[in-house]
Parts: sequence; C-alpha cells; structure tokens
Amino acid sequence: MIIDCHGHYTTAPAQHTAWREDQLQAFLNGRAPTAYPLIGDDEIRESIETNQLRLLRGRGADLTVFSPRASAMGHHEGDLAASIAWARACNDLILRVTELFPQAFAGVCQLPQTAGEPLDAAVAELRRCAELGFVGLNLNPDPSGGRWNSPPLTDSYWFPLYEAMCELDVPAMVHVSASCTPVFHATGAHYINADTTAFMQLLQGDLFATFPHLRLIIPHGGGAVPYHWGRYRGLADMLGRRPLSEHLMHNVYFDTCVYHQPGIDLLFEVVDVANILFGSEMIGAVRGIDPTTGHHFDDTKRYVDAVKLTDEQRDQVYAGNARRVYPRLDARLVRLGL
Repeated sequence: MIIDCHGHYTTAPAQHTAWREDQLQAFLNGRAPTAYPLIGDDEIRESIETNQLRLLRGRGADLTVFSPRASAMGHHEGDLAASIAWARACNDLILRVTELFPQAFAGVCQLPQTAGEPLDAAVAELRRCAELGFVGLNLNPDPSGGRWNSPPLTDSYWFPLYEAMCELDVPAMVHVSASCTPVFHATGAHYINADTTAFMQLLQGDLFATFPHLRLIIPHGGGAVPYHWGRYRGLADMLGRRPLSEHLMHNVYFDTCVYHQPGIDLLFEVVDVANILFGSEMIGAVRGIDPTTGHHFDDTKRYVDAVKLTDEQRDQVYAGNARRVYPRLDARLVRLGL
C-alpha cells in the first residue's frame, strides 16, 4: 500500500472559494456574510475524480491524507470568528470527500487560528473533527502570515493544543498558509522558511521532554534542514542539546515533497528512513512538467522509487511510517480491511 501523507483540496468547488471571498469582504465592510452555499455530491465527485483521484491512481498510490488548501487557510485575514467559520466550512467539505471516497482519502483538519488569540477554538475544532473521523491536523506556526509575531512552537502558548493532540493521539503537520507580504513568496519562500524555522524552534527548546508522545510532521522535505544537517547538529551541540537523533527525531518527521531526484537522494542520505513519510502535495505548489524528465515535478513516487532502499525500508516510507505516525489512520485502514 502507498499512502500520500500530504494532500490538499486545491480543487474545491468554486462556490466554496467564492463564499470565503464574500466572508472576508463582509468582515471588512462590517456586515454579516451570506449563507454558505449548497454544494452537491456530484460537484465534489467531479472535482476529485478528475483531479486528485485520477493522479493518485495514475501514479500508483492508494490513499491521500487530505486537508483543506493550505494557502487558503488565511489565518491572517479576518478575525477569530471568521477563522472559526471558515475552518468549519473547510473541514466539513473534507469530511464529505472522505465519506464519498473512504478508501482513497482520510481527513486532516484546518484549525481556526488568529495571532494573539488563545487556542480554545482550535482545540474545540480539533475535538469536533476527531469525533468525525479525522486522523490529524494542520498547525500553522505563523498565523500572522509572515510577520512571525506568535510565540515559538516550544512556548506554553501552544500547550493546550498539544495536550489535546496527545489525548486524541493525532499528529500535526506544521504548515503555514499564505504570505501577507510580497517579500515572501508563499510556496517558494514562506513555506520553506516556516519548515526550517519550526525545526530550529524545536531544536532550541525541549518540547518533547514535556510531551514525549507528541508527533510533528515538517513538510516539503523539512525545508532547508536536510541540506544543512551539519549546521543543526553543530547548533545542537553549541546549545547544549542532545544529538538530534535523541533530542528531536523520536517526534519529528519529514515528507518527500521535494521535486527533484538530487533533493530526494539527499533527504534519504541524511535523515533516517524511520523519519520519512511519502508525500507529494499534489495538486499543489508545483504543478508543471519538468522539461529535463518529462514527468510532473510533484510525481514524487518516481524519485522515491529510484532511491536505493530495501523492500522493508520502502514499505516503511510508503505506508508503515504513516500508519505509525497517524494511528487513527491505521485504525481506519484496519476497519476497511486494508
């Protein structure tokens, strides 16, 4: 079995996106937003079958861990009330996808987050989604959208959410949303900056001493971290931390959303196989065809297939690690006989 741990509903029906635009305009104009639109099952099926499901099957994978479009979470837009309503609408749409295609998609929820606001609403939405069968969550370490004025991930500000995650036994993918400033291109700079920043925040603190069962996935191959692995090993030593293998890597995982063979090769060379989950982020940040290979950049299975791994290691990357990191996903697959 092949599990893609990183997929977003980037092809949601147009009415869904239009409602968000109206909601934000309503916030700016001091009026109530219009009612959320009616979206039929056939519209959802068409948006999935001609896009994510077609590519999932065509590229040889079986199931995608599926969340709302990351760049549209927009935690820096509107206020907390708007974020609560938008997160709920997005998560309800993901739920419908997982109900229509239970063997192909498992839900990961978006949280309502607003910089400077407490996390009570985020915890409540996580609990609601867990009851609905979601297997994980996306956690935005920078709800300001590039201003980085929230506490680091090791700060007690985040602890109520971590406590709920440990209680519910769900992991978080640490994933920012859109950038509020042209200084940081969203997918080319802000995403990678955030991945790298999150890892360094975790290195500086000792979060997993307090939450030994907390599990965090840093996407996009860990940002710049694998490329600068020696730097982070050296910084851990300079800061009096234990080696990375002990300090972080029982709790931190990277995906394979790296869009060329040398990058994937490096990831596997420096990071233990037990800490790598297969992911593609399709249909996502990079959608074109690589002229040097003739294949889509985000067809990451081709890159992983080319890495020299044992059969056991390949099974770990393609499914075993995801089932271990997402125990609710494993339970779901067992119920489905998979």
